[in-house]
Amino acid sequence: MSSLKAYIITRALLVLPTVIILLTLVFFILRILPGDPIAAMVGQKVPPEVLEKMREEAGLNKPILVQYISYLYDIFRGDFGRSMIWGKRPVINEIADRFPATLELTIFAFTISVLLGILTGSIAAFRRGSKLDASMRVYSIVAYTLFIPWFGMLLQMLFGVYMHIFPIGGRIAPGMEPERITGLYVLDSILTFNGEALSSALLHLFLPSLTLGVVLSGAYTRIVRNNLIEVLHQDFITAYRARGIRRSRIAYHAMKNAFIPVITLMGLQFAILLAGAVLTETTFSWPGMGTFLLERIQYRDYTSVQGAIVFYALFVAVISLIVDIIYALLDPRIRY
Repeated sequence: MSSLKAYIITRALLVLPTVIILLTLVFFILRILPGDPIAAMVGQKVPPEVLEKMREEAGLNKPILVQYISYLYDIFRGDFGRSMIWGKRPVINEIADRFPATLELTIFAFTISVLLGILTGSIAAFRRGSKLDASMRVYSIVAYTLFIPWFGMLLQMLFGVYMHIFPIGGRIAPGMEPERITGLYVLDSILTFNGEALSSALLHLFLPSLTLGVVLSGAYTRIVRNNLIEVLHQDFITAYRARGIRRSRIAYHAMKNAFIPVITLMGLQFAILLAGAVLTETTFSWPGMGTFLLERIQYRDYTSVQGAIVFYALFVAVISLIVDIIYALLDPRIRY
């Protein structure tokens, strides 16, 4: 236990330099790229003296090294700065408005990808060498190579345009937003007993969650299949069979042991889901962090982009640490 505590402390301390390196890269890359956030916001026809005054107010007239040190100082104080456009709201408020949408989409897509991966991987392992096994392996390859915008638009055309079953964009029907408690529409609808909002939120969630979930389920299919086949050939499974234990019981123990490596993949996939959400949100007009980042990159809103990336980095680091702790608790052989 002491070694695990030491590992947790070490990992937590390593988060700081990781975030600083990432922030530094983003800070300088944004300023090297062509484009001016002030000119992008107000247009090119504004008098030069007005542009210069606005640049001075935003601190962009200072040497780049001074800007960098000043921004690092603010970050360490928990100040993510203010947006350079549209009211100059605090970046942390912008993130608080958008992140719940991305988190909700990520949770549902993550659930779909894990369930699909476990189902298809288990079928392939227990029917190894059959046509069903071959079909599941083909599925894993096809799912993993799908291009999210293309697959999303295919589902939009099929279920939205032709069949009129699910909405093709947005997060909820206009005017049906539940009272904000957590920012997660499904959870807020349940907490406020708003059945209409819950139904609308689930309908809007289905297609983007399915798109992202199917694409990421392919990796689970392959790793579940491979690990389950390996476990099914171990001595303790042979002993169970020799003792006449029910097949369902044997399958339970086999899957329990096979899922230990899957836990690590789940943590990595959760981080990938956040990145994949950029393409999914753009395709389905989902008002989350993906569309927020894309929009602010187009406007060269330095502080918003930097703040969003720092937030992402901290979130992914925390998720990775939690996954490592769960992995260690599930497998007592793990030592740090």
